[in-house]
Amino acid sequence: MRFLVRDRLLGIGDDYWIEDRHGTKVYLVDGKAMRLRDTFELKDTEGRVLIDIHKKMFAVRDTMVIERDGAPLATIRRKRLSLLRNHYRVTLVDGTELDVSGKILDREFAVEYDGELLAQISRRWLHLRETYGVDVVREDTDPALLIAVTICVIHLAEKERTDT
Repeated sequence: MRFLVRDRLLGIGDDYWIEDRHGTKVYLVDGKAMRLRDTFELKDTEGRVLIDIHKKMFAVRDTMVIERDGAPLATIRRKRLSLLRNHYRVTLVDGTELDVSGKILDREFAVEYDGELLAQISRRWLHLRETYGVDVVREDTDPALLIAVTICVIHLAEKERTDT
């Protein structure tokens, strides 16, 4: 499953559609402005909230939290002891850990579980300017969760770049 994301609108308060590879709108990312913390909602085409994404308020390191139906689903933070600056760890509520690594600011990175590729994020396959693809490799994974993870790590990497 491949999804297309228009990169130019990845700010708080901005809304943008994520399309499938045929150009059909699949998810709406609703950036919530005027909030104390960075907040996004991932909605379906009917406007139902599938996933809430927000920055954890009182964390030592920047941390994003993904929730579904008000219940925590995952937390995302930069990996502490990584030689790679663009390496993030996703911890699901069941204790499962996903690794996200690569050139996040260049939109060339992967999401893996225990060495197995779950999703590849890349601009290489696309000829559209300011667009990147999220290619969900495994059929048994939750595409909305992987898209939410993508949104989070890009947001954290962009924030880190502007803070330094």
